[in-house]
Amino acid sequence: MRDWVIGVLLCFPCLLSAESDLSAPSSTVNNMVEVPVLSINGAIGPAVSDYLTREITRINNQNQTPLIILTMDTPGGLSASLRDINQSILSSRIPLACLVYPQGARAASAGTYILYACHIAAMAEATTLGAATPVTIGGPATDDKNKQKTSDEPSAMEKKVLNDSIAYIRSLAQLRNRNVEWAELAVKEAATLTAKEALEQNVINLLADTPEQLLVRLDGQIVNVDNSQKRLNLSNSILDHRTPDWRSQFIATITDPNIAYILLLVGIYGLLLEFYSPGMGVAGITGAISLLIGLYALQLLPLNYAGLGLLILGISLLVAESFLPSFGLFGIGGVIAFVIGSIFLIDTEQVYFRVSIELISTLALMSLLFSLFVLGTLWKIRKKTVVTGQESILGAQAIALNSFKKHGFVLMGGERWAARSEHAITAGQVVTVLAITGLVLIVTPNHRGVIQDGTTNNR
Repeated sequence: MRDWVIGVLLCFPCLLSAESDLSAPSSTVNNMVEVPVLSINGAIGPAVSDYLTREITRINNQNQTPLIILTMDTPGGLSASLRDINQSILSSRIPLACLVYPQGARAASAGTYILYACHIAAMAEATTLGAATPVTIGGPATDDKNKQKTSDEPSAMEKKVLNDSIAYIRSLAQLRNRNVEWAELAVKEAATLTAKEALEQNVINLLADTPEQLLVRLDGQIVNVDNSQKRLNLSNSILDHRTPDWRSQFIATITDPNIAYILLLVGIYGLLLEFYSPGMGVAGITGAISLLIGLYALQLLPLNYAGLGLLILGISLLVAESFLPSFGLFGIGGVIAFVIGSIFLIDTEQVYFRVSIELISTLALMSLLFSLFVLGTLWKIRKKTVVTGQESILGAQAIALNSFKKHGFVLMGGERWAARSEHAITAGQVVTVLAITGLVLIVTPNHRGVIQDGTTNNR
């Protein structure tokens, strides 16, 4: 018995060793490091900025990955959103590799700045970058005689914007040791490059057709992060594609200029409906929520306050036309202010962040009809005399059934009511109802006389 026990004890370490060997492949799989893959698809705006900045911050706080990959296909976007994204990239303790992907993609305008800001810049074949000139610089100006200027020299403000953009991209190129001269040409002359040309001119670091290929080619390379050299160990790495969460998707929806514009108008007209026709509060609640969401979306966009003021002025004039008929003067002025304010509402030359002209025309017509018919009808209904409920009793005429000073009875609408008055009332006298307390009318004589044989004797 003792020999059997000793044999089992001696075999136990062997069993543990065998079990450890069997579990080795499983532990290797568990030791795989996930490399997050973020993406930019489309115009760069508040939603893209919110998604990227939060993800980069979250990944840096976890600090469990050697690299972040950012794939990009964008025509450009808003300068404020671009700056927020680049600040997150520049402050990241984990290196970012930006890949213009897939084939046929581009990193135009704001995308070029982001590509220069990343620690590693890569492009797939058949992709392009460049054309980073601020869009407000372009376009011929006209003089007072409607003749185009022969000089293409920008104004003082345009020079400031241009020089600021040149200095910004030059600083990024110098930080990442990439082609500074071409970076300046991309802003100053809207220069562009293909992927192979960008690699030859030291604008990017390497070519890679897919994120998986980029991961393989970066394994073992040295990257400068926070003024220190870091070797990338990506041999046991797998890609973790991170899509925008519900918050970023919600911001992307409401910051669509057309959606934000509609929310603003729904909010204003919802509150107007609730004010002129109080009811269950549905219009007021819907209007308040829509207005707050619309204003939140607009403050994320480059809002022009003059345009917002003209928009509100236009709505006010349309409302005034429905209450104070001015032979169309307020209505025409309101439509003009409404349309001009709507066009100027978003202060940007980016076509992706402009309110649609077709939408503005449709809503301008609907606003005119809404103000003239709906609000006008509600105002007329509101001015009508109340014929039901306690409100209809106030101010009504009644006839005293007996003489009394404090308490008595009156006849009103064919019904006998208890009444109270601080003045002496004579039987048959006409009284006016001032208030109602429970089932008692508070009345006062109106000095029109008393009723005799169905007639009133005036005094």
